[in-house]
Amino acid sequence: MAKSETGGTLSLYRKTRRPGDKALAFCIYLAAALTVCILVGIIGYILVKGVPHISWSFLSTSFSALDEGRNGILPMIINTLYIVVITLLIVTPIGIASAIYLTQYARQGKLVKTIRFTTEVLSGVPSIVFGLFGYTVFCVMMGMGYSILAGCLTMTICILPTIVRTTEESLLAVPESYKEGALALGAGKTRVVLGMVLPCAMPGILTAVILGMGRIVGESAALLFTSGIATNMPDGVLSHVMSSGRTLTLHLYQTATEATDPAAFQIAYATAAVLLILVFILNRLAGLLSRVLRKG
Repeated sequence: MAKSETGGTLSLYRKTRRPGDKALAFCIYLAAALTVCILVGIIGYILVKGVPHISWSFLSTSFSALDEGRNGILPMIINTLYIVVITLLIVTPIGIASAIYLTQYARQGKLVKTIRFTTEVLSGVPSIVFGLFGYTVFCVMMGMGYSILAGCLTMTICILPTIVRTTEESLLAVPESYKEGALALGAGKTRVVLGMVLPCAMPGILTAVILGMGRIVGESAALLFTSGIATNMPDGVLSHVMSSGRTLTLHLYQTATEATDPAAFQIAYATAAVLLILVFILNRLAGLLSRVLRKG
């Protein structure tokens, strides 16, 4: 502490305001306000345009381009849930297991660095490239054709790098003292990883799953090459996996690009509103699951 000329004391930690600090703070608040306004504006515009056209018949009936009276989106909702659930069931254990191996078991050498670099590169590859690969491998070479399963396998490749890298960072963020303490008490390597490291990293892992889920719901290019654009109602729970089906995003794209009258744009806006609501519900469910796992 130092004394001022008036006899008072000056704190070394007293805040000093400079003109540059005020300008920087103004720019930060302005950027935050613009971001919030743009986000609220986009969501509000879609909801205002789409929600008035949502009805029970719109949500519970099928769609037909030849029949103007059949403009429901139930098959597209089912297809979207199919692809989200099946893709997450495939990619989540693979991604988490890969991240655990890279951070807890593998020797940190050139091979691990190469794998990490590869996953970072794959995270930036355009989805249409994955779609072309999925069409060539799954649809043509493996004989799946346009099907839900081909779309799920393609989306697995798309979001696997995101799951691996985000999970890996979450596992690396767990303090080393936790693992050292558990090992000092006689716990084995596997028990430490499964009983100590993995629960501590669970919030970050669920964040990775949420990011992957958002990528699946919003994907269109890769699924256009693999899952197709059929609008048929499912014939069976398992048989539908091998049939073609468009998701809500593909339906939105098809409806908006092929629209010739205002009624078609109303369907597109209503589909976009349902898509936003579905993403919100899925994110809330993931958040509730995260809180349950934290308490557990």
